[in-house]
Order: sequence, then C-alpha cells, then structure tokens
Amino acid sequence: MSGLLKSSIGRKFAMALSAFFLMFFLLQHFAINITSIFPDNGATFNKLSHFMGTNGLVQYVMQPILIFGVVFHFVMGFILEMKNNSARKVSYAKNNGAANSTWMSRNMIYSGAAILAFIVLHFIDFWFPEINTKFIQGDWSGLHDGEFRYFHELQHKFVSPLRVGAYVIAFVFLALHLLHGFSSAFQSVGANNKYTRGLKTFGKIYAIGIPAGFIIIALFHHFNH
Repeated sequence: MSGLLKSSIGRKFAMALSAFFLMFFLLQHFAINITSIFPDNGATFNKLSHFMGTNGLVQYVMQPILIFGVVFHFVMGFILEMKNNSARKVSYAKNNGAANSTWMSRNMIYSGAAILAFIVLHFIDFWFPEINTKFIQGDWSGLHDGEFRYFHELQHKFVSPLRVGAYVIAFVFLALHLLHGFSSAFQSVGANNKYTRGLKTFGKIYAIGIPAGFIIIALFHHFNH
C-alpha cells in the first residue's frame, strides 16, 4: 500500500477508490434520509435509523471503515493538491491552465475544504450525540418518552434557518465537487472506453440529484417542523 502511494498514478488511483466508496455511502445515506419525508410521520425513517444505529456490523465494522475512508480521502486530496502545486514549474503566463481545465477542476481543494467543514458540523449535530447516547450513556434503545427519537431529532436540527442555510450551501459545494470528482475518479482507474459518455451523464445526474435531494430534505423539515 505504501508503495502504491509513492507514485502520482498510485495516489490518484487510491483517491479514486476512496471516492467510489464515499459516493456509495452517500447514496445509501440519502436512501435512508429520504424516507424522513414519507407521509408516515417518520415511521420508516425511525425503523431504518434504529437498525443502522444498533446493528453490530454497521457500528463496529462499517462505521470505522467509513471514518477511515473520509479521513483518507481528504488527506489524500490535500496531498495531491500540494504535489500538483509543487510540480508547476511553468507559470500560468506561459501555460494558461485555466484555458485547459474547468473551474471545478481547478478549485476542488476549496470545495473539498467546504465539505470537510460541513462534515464536522454534521458530526457535531448527529454523530457525536449518537456516540454519547450509545457508548457513554449506554442507551441503545433508540427511545425517548417511549417512542423512537430519530425522526424528532432530525426535525429539531432543521428548525434553525442558519443551520439549514449552512447545509444548503454545503450541498451546493458537494454538487460542484462531485461534478468533476465523479468523472475524474473513473478516469483515474482507467475507465476510458465506449461507456465514457454514459458514465459522464450518470455522473452529472448523481452529482446534481443527490445533493439536491439532501437540500429538499433539509428544507422540507425546516418548513414542516
């Protein structure tokens, strides 16, 4: 693994693999969260959230892998950015990089930093309280006053317009990040073939659709709490 990360191609390949993993997790996370707007007063969302929050495989295997994947992806992203900057010996006056690349590709580091800030906020809002409830207080019931607490906690988080605004902005940055990152990840693993156009189309749908879905969820709960 260390040998793979010593080369530029190896680092990009590892970065792409972590991106695929995180995009799959994002899709799974969205599939659960979208149930919170179902017209069943949070029943489906509560059941899914309780299963994910108490399942041993998820808590003790998938959750640590996810945390490692998030940290690895962002650390590798910053390393690649620093390597790219140090490798630019020719000034932009001689070689205009902006003319040969998109705004999104040139600013992945900034959209990534914005997403990282959002992840910290998201952890403070949801993950840290869960860790406190389950592992410090020892309460794995998922109940509050005799009912599952997940749906009501979600609604409560989206009461503040400032928090909702922060989530909306973060998901806009996520969409911009994914618009370049999706196709870039496939290129890094050598997926340049007859399916490239289809992958780019699917990538655009994913990059816009998933963040837009999360924005709809936040706005829905803000206006219907």
